[in-house]
Amino acid sequence: MHWSEEIAQKIIERNPNKEEYVCAAGVSPSGSVHIGNFRDLATPLFVVKALQKKGKKARLLISWDEYDRCRKIPANVQQVVGNDYDKYIGCPYVDIPDPWGCHENYAKHFEEEFLKGIEPFGIELDCRYQAEMYRSGKYTRDIIESLQKKDEIFEILDSFKTKDASKSEEELKAEHDAEKAAYYPVSIFCPECRTDFTTITSLSDDCTEADYTCRCGHKGHFNFLENFNCKLGWKIDWPMRWRYEGVDFEPGGKDHAAPTGSYNNSKIISEKVFGFKAPLFQGYEFIGIKGMTGKMSSSSGLNLTPETLLKLYQPEVLLWLYSKTDPTKAFDICFDDGILRQYFEFDKMLTDVREGRANDITYDIMYNCMVPGRDIATVPMALLVQLGSVVNFNVPMLETVFEKIGMPYREADFADRLDRAKFWLEQCAPDQVNRLRSTRNFEVYNTLNDDEKKTIELLHDYIARGGYTLDELNSELYAIPKEVYGADLDEKVLKGVQGAFFKTVYKLLIDKERGPRLYLFLFAIEPEKYVGLLDFSYPQTEAEIEADKPCEKCADPEEVEVNREPDPVAPVKEQVTIDDFDKLDFRVCKILKAEGVRKSHSCLKLTLFDGLGERVIMSSIKEEYTPEQLVGRKIIVIANLKPNRICNINSQGMLIAATNNACGCKIIFVDDSVPEGTAIH
Repeated sequence: MHWSEEIAQKIIERNPNKEEYVCAAGVSPSGSVHIGNFRDLATPLFVVKALQKKGKKARLLISWDEYDRCRKIPANVQQVVGNDYDKYIGCPYVDIPDPWGCHENYAKHFEEEFLKGIEPFGIELDCRYQAEMYRSGKYTRDIIESLQKKDEIFEILDSFKTKDASKSEEELKAEHDAEKAAYYPVSIFCPECRTDFTTITSLSDDCTEADYTCRCGHKGHFNFLENFNCKLGWKIDWPMRWRYEGVDFEPGGKDHAAPTGSYNNSKIISEKVFGFKAPLFQGYEFIGIKGMTGKMSSSSGLNLTPETLLKLYQPEVLLWLYSKTDPTKAFDICFDDGILRQYFEFDKMLTDVREGRANDITYDIMYNCMVPGRDIATVPMALLVQLGSVVNFNVPMLETVFEKIGMPYREADFADRLDRAKFWLEQCAPDQVNRLRSTRNFEVYNTLNDDEKKTIELLHDYIARGGYTLDELNSELYAIPKEVYGADLDEKVLKGVQGAFFKTVYKLLIDKERGPRLYLFLFAIEPEKYVGLLDFSYPQTEAEIEADKPCEKCADPEEVEVNREPDPVAPVKEQVTIDDFDKLDFRVCKILKAEGVRKSHSCLKLTLFDGLGERVIMSSIKEEYTPEQLVGRKIIVIANLKPNRICNINSQGMLIAATNNACGCKIIFVDDSVPEGTAIH
């Protein structure tokens, strides 16, 4: 049974006769709503679908927490307004001007950005705007009730706090009593500075009126029956809204799901203070990013919104990632070639469903991710990328190529994926763009021995003669090395020379050792476009020599001199023996994955293969390198360094780098030919 079906069944069992079930999520418009928040939306969405599939009435309720206080100005906003918006710290988001001036306020800008971004998903939302709910007086009764039960609320919240073991019982009790006397579950927004930097100094016996002071110097009197410019604290606001809306299910990040997290606090407040049984809760893991730098959050400026990701992913594929993964498990949004594998897996599941081969779980996964009114054509994304780049994404030419290789897709079949394939290739993987050379590659050809040159000659002659089918071309590509090196070669040796032959052809045609499947590539492209690149029967021309000269203006940016004073050269340290050196395990490791870390502005989390298995290290290189510059590279790591906890992650070693004011931090990379696990002596 799919995880959403299990949750739906539990909801029904708790309240079998309810007329309509409510699955809720909360979104704060503190900045661009990134794809990590989308799990807060997708999780209850799939539960709503599961309930509806069981014949129940259910709706997805989204609470816009626009009445939350501003805690930090996001990086992308600071780029527009500088530090000028720091004055709005403590203000509700609806009271902050839109930095771009295109919406009535800050909150509306990001709310509309998100709502527009998710339109392609076809999701039906019932939105609640919390500023309107509070300021219209809808929560007045709940606020007064919370004030009347403030001591009870304080005791619940206090029970989750960690006590200072260094203090005596008397000291702890005195501290507890002082905090309890000063505690109020509601904050008043100052009418002068509009922030919540206020302190309630007195409260009437019936809890309807209060006196308060503000950090700005303003003093005032507040009537909760008439004035509504106030807000309950988060852990009281959440359960209050559960009761008000009759919520049956709501998910939250794993921080909320922790034993001392918000949900367990709010659950008790809901049941003991508000007399409402807390809804079912599902904690979820955070989403990772593979192949791109930065922590995925609105405050960091790395704004991976749904609208942005839809330039890479079809909406169904994004929904599929969330649907197929249990909420308690993480998964990656891929900017590297992992996205091609994701499309492949999606297509396979969809084909299995369409052809009746899928199991129940697969049916449920695909049911959740289908968007009404859309029909998906499973044109292989990897093939669109490979062949599209060769024909420069020219649609008529691409149709011709597909027809020639026996896959007669038309524009209507691949149009929805073509722009995404092009965007990924050009923006995320420019190194994978396949372009035919304009001249013969004598630099490579001159390194070949006579047998290798003979294989190229035979291939050229075969292509030039023409008249072959796709299968015949495929067979010929494997037959040519046999003809040159002998058909009686050991199978392993034969595979080696065939692989080397393929690499040579790729290098001669597209300056790479790998590319699209060679037989498809050679068959799909018009022979006259490339056959000349395989013809070395005449000398290199002057035009070719001139074309292959290196561009003096195209200096490697990594080689550009930096005009900074180097650090003073330190004296040589105290001598050690070779035995001392041998205690350190320097070994070559390959970087499998690099990602930003929550709560760290300087560290990247690197997942490495050290020759024996995987290990994780934390390194303060975020300012110097992006993950896409690191993934796949080989580095030197001190592997037997005692593990150290950094940002709550167990770091199992330290990479070797050179650090100097003249160059910054430069990692010592190892040649790719050196196997992982190799010792450094």
